[in-house]
Amino acid sequence: MKKKKQEARQYQPLEPVDQRITDTLRTNYMPYAMSVIVSRAIPEIDGFKPSHRKLLYMMYKMGLMGATRTKSANIVGQTMKLNPHGDQTIYETMVRLTRGNEALLTPFVDSKGNFGKVYSRDMAYAAPRYTEAKLESICAELFRDIDCDAVDFVDNYDGEMKEPTLLPTTFPNILVSANTGIAVGMASAFCGFNLHEVCRTTIAYLKDADCDLMATLPAPDFPTGGQILLDHAEMAKIYETGRGSFKVRSKWQYLKKENLIEVTQIPYTTTIEAIIDKTAELVKGGKIREISDIRDESDLSGLKIAIDLKRGTDPEKLMSKLMKMTPLMDSCSCNFNVLIGGMPRVLGVRQILEEWTAWRIQCQKRRIHYELGKKREKLHLLLGLKAILLDIDKAIKIIRETERDAMVVPNLMQGFDIDEAQAEFIAELKLRHINREYILKRTKETEALEKEIKSLEDTLKSDAKIRRIIISELEAVIRKYPAERRSEIIRADAVEEFDETAHIEDYPVHLFLTREGYFKKITAQSYRQGNDHKFKEGDGLMQSLDATNKQEIIFFTDRQQAYKARLYDFDDCKASTLGDYLASKLSMDEDEHVLFMLLPGDYAGKLVVVFENGKAARFELSGFQTKTNRRRLTGAYSDKSPAVAFFHTTGDTDITLFATNGRALTISTSLIPEKSTRTTVGVQTMVLRGSHTVTGACRAEERSFTQPKRYVSHSIPSIGAILREEDKDEAQLTL
Repeated sequence: MKKKKQEARQYQPLEPVDQRITDTLRTNYMPYAMSVIVSRAIPEIDGFKPSHRKLLYMMYKMGLMGATRTKSANIVGQTMKLNPHGDQTIYETMVRLTRGNEALLTPFVDSKGNFGKVYSRDMAYAAPRYTEAKLESICAELFRDIDCDAVDFVDNYDGEMKEPTLLPTTFPNILVSANTGIAVGMASAFCGFNLHEVCRTTIAYLKDADCDLMATLPAPDFPTGGQILLDHAEMAKIYETGRGSFKVRSKWQYLKKENLIEVTQIPYTTTIEAIIDKTAELVKGGKIREISDIRDESDLSGLKIAIDLKRGTDPEKLMSKLMKMTPLMDSCSCNFNVLIGGMPRVLGVRQILEEWTAWRIQCQKRRIHYELGKKREKLHLLLGLKAILLDIDKAIKIIRETERDAMVVPNLMQGFDIDEAQAEFIAELKLRHINREYILKRTKETEALEKEIKSLEDTLKSDAKIRRIIISELEAVIRKYPAERRSEIIRADAVEEFDETAHIEDYPVHLFLTREGYFKKITAQSYRQGNDHKFKEGDGLMQSLDATNKQEIIFFTDRQQAYKARLYDFDDCKASTLGDYLASKLSMDEDEHVLFMLLPGDYAGKLVVVFENGKAARFELSGFQTKTNRRRLTGAYSDKSPAVAFFHTTGDTDITLFATNGRALTISTSLIPEKSTRTTVGVQTMVLRGSHTVTGACRAEERSFTQPKRYVSHSIPSIGAILREEDKDEAQLTL
């Protein structure tokens, strides 16, 4: 019985559901993608992501504006009412906004305790139970009009309270606060600008929309300082399009007495540890020999990297070299992607100021509407109070003679011809205030209120007046909050870029490649002293070239890959040594072998590749030229058949092919059609039957035949000619 039950519960596979992948993506993935873009990764016009906004608003509601600090754990716990993500995520968001972390030029959280440092990877922040925080004074500019209906409010995730959709910042925080975010299919990267420079630029823009932005906003600014290499044309392009990059380098000084370099400011995009690790790697690899020690000496006074120099080192040349080879100089990328009305848009600085101005004008109009409503309501009540001025006794009599409390307001309305709100206001007056002096004072306020209402109505009708209000607020920000520029600006063309080859000696060398993949670079003097080569057992010389130390070299392998290197990357050696093992030196794949080495020079000429199947390909050598320092190029030639020979030609030349069927064929490379791609399979040159293959090829002048014309063909494909007995020995000897 038990066995039958077990058999009945055997797994039955579900029938497959017929659903299109596009429908699955649309229903399952698209909502997630939109949520990441709109609600997480991309900042809005107020310069904040939702996580920042929720945290700051909750701190504002907690009364942390100018008050004593509270434990960070309390702030994190309260913020979870608005932010459904974990407490660790909220705390990390808070850390970045603090003064202690130094991630922002204009921090919004006044912190106490260890909040780590943005320029250190290993300097971790303390747990929230050990740190304290409150809002910085500048946050008054974020919340100035928030209680005056300047922005919309929405329900939080559980509908228990309201939260603002934006913060009504009185300055363009979108440009002041550095911000990065990666969404789905798009990203955002804002570099921070100096607060005062942004405010002055906004004032200039409000006065003249066509003003020169770079006159007041010359370049970004970073809390970690450094030197910005200003290329005016490139920066103007960033300002116009919202996309681009510029270089920032470290600031340093040389202490002659101690013979060391102190780095005190680094690019915002890197860390102390990244710089030290890369420098140590270069020293270990022998690429930098002038440094005896490098260490992190950062303390409470600030960042410091100490570099001990060897005697006789030129600090200027060394730092120029380090700027080129380490993150001491780094690129800062800009991608000004901002949400405007829920739509992501990449904007230039002028467009951002245009959008911010339009939004800020709207905030001001909403604030004025709110104030108008309050003042009109107050005026309305005072006009009711004025109505009873002529006969206070009548008002008292009506209240006294009214039997039921509910009838006091209706009787006052009827007795003085006023509405319910006015009657309610009069009925709530204290007994001590029912005197002529108090009522006269209150009714005099009506004249001032009427003037204020008229002024507000005029302001509401004039965008020019609203712009003047915004300008006055920006001027107040400049006066109240000091913000000195931290990053120095220097002209990019005034900085001499390090030339790696300028400090390398150039001299003639002999190059040797063995069948097992060993490579030797031997100076002419050393080769004259001894030219007896040492090889591993079973190995032998495959190819030799003459070159100079600064030349570039390319190695072709049996995996259709090309490895590029500079000859000065290889140490000089003697013929009596094995040389460098290329598989290790070039980090080649397992069981990959070098077939051919080539000196590309200026990448002129053609490369001819002969394959085992009798085909040959010819294409431009310039296809291997790269702008970047790429070391490995895949798809160097076709993988349809193994390559047996390579030829670098600058003109037409004759080559001779040898096959397993005992035949040879000499043809001109001009017969091989030139192709545009490196991976072309080529054309048939030698006709092969059965399982016969091409075993090798050489230049025609390298092979001496008794009757050379016997093997020459002026058209392809060709079957070639059978090697004569006297030519076989020569061919065998050479091969």
